[in-house]
Amino acid sequence: MPRTLYFIRHGETDWNVERRLQGRRDIPLNARGRMQAAHCGEVLRDLLARDAVAPGDLDFISSPLGRARMTMELLRPKLGLAPDGYAVEPQLTEIGFGDWEGFTLAELRNRDPRRAAQREHDKWHFLPPGGESYEMVSRRMAAWYHGLARDAVVTAHGGTARGLMAFLGIAKPAAAPLVDIDQGVVYVFRGEQLTRWG
Repeated sequence: MPRTLYFIRHGETDWNVERRLQGRRDIPLNARGRMQAAHCGEVLRDLLARDAVAPGDLDFISSPLGRARMTMELLRPKLGLAPDGYAVEPQLTEIGFGDWEGFTLAELRNRDPRRAAQREHDKWHFLPPGGESYEMVSRRMAAWYHGLARDAVVTAHGGTARGLMAFLGIAKPAAAPLVDIDQGVVYVFRGEQLTRWG
């Protein structure tokens, strides 16, 4: 049965500003990121009211990384909920960039031009040293989605959103890694349909 997901990418971090690959690194939200998270709570409150959905009828699930958890904890009070009443799901962790984490793409083009070119040629299958591919992330997201018991509010990452889009058929695999996933926005996944609110 298709599930409705209210999917929120974590708020901004300083590494986002510097365009560094974060992956599994636990980089905290900056001040703008905290405001984005609270804003998403307000957007979500209005969306749920419009759809006549009670927050108590939804599961709340976050990636284990601190930036996603803090996003969840800042948005829940806007729905009249305690900050900490949510589940943590390891399958929602961001795509792993392995040895490339902490670098910008410009730095990697200088340090590792051959692999950087391979990534540009085929982002879907590309495997960073010590990391994972978008194809692997999509399989992980499929397994997670099939295990959902009901509709949910999710705080996670750009990479996991792209993997989910490919699995659900919203974007073709080759195109999914190229989709911008914005911060401060609520994405609503309903089967093969995706809308954004912000």
